[in-house]
Amino acid sequence: MTGSGSRAEALAAAHLERHGLSVVERNFRVRGGEVDLICRDGRVLVFVEVRLRSSARFGGAAASITAAKRRRVILAAQHYLAGRPQPPCRFDCVLFDALDPPRIEWLKNAFAAD
Repeated sequence: MTGSGSRAEALAAAHLERHGLSVVERNFRVRGGEVDLICRDGRVLVFVEVRLRSSARFGGAAASITAAKRRRVILAAQHYLAGRPQPPCRFDCVLFDALDPPRIEWLKNAFAAD
């Protein structure tokens, strides 16, 4: 991961913690997928994708969350949940169009595992 990617994830984690979530795990990886942050929001387990785009040339950070990217996050979440109790879950995205904390965009329930 690039230095700016690590910084975006750290800013996202701090933002979520300020809003009452607790970070359970960072950069959970399996073959074919990854979840940037896994958090708890009360009883809900939250799988968070952090996206940073330094230029809007190819669309902003939200535009970079393709169907393939969603599938990889969902795959990693399924692996994380395998053999564990099944709490309520959701998929959030934290978006940065620049590394500027006041401009963080947090999308709750950004997508679902179909």
